[in-house]
Amino acid sequence: MAARLSSLRDELRILDEQHVHLANDADEARLAALVSETPLADRAHRHAARHASTAAVRRDEVRARIDQLESEQDQLLDELTGN
Repeated sequence: MAARLSSLRDELRILDEQHVHLANDADEARLAALVSETPLADRAHRHAARHASTAAVRRDEVRARIDQLESEQDQLLDELTGN
C-alpha cells in the first residue's frame, strides 16, 4: 500500500503541474478569443479549456484515491494498535 501511495503522490505532483500549465493556456486562449473575436480563436479556447478540465478531473480522481488509501491505512494501523 505504501508503494501505491507513493506512486499516486508522484502522479498527483505531475498532474498539479500539468493542470497549472493547461489552465494558464486556457486563460491565454480565452483572452485571445475575446480580443480577436474569430471562430478559430474561440475554437482554440474551447479546446484548451477542455484539456484543462480533463486534467482537473484526473487530478481530483488521484487525490480522492490517495485520500481513500490513507484512510484504509489509518484504519489498518488502528486495528494493529487496538484503537
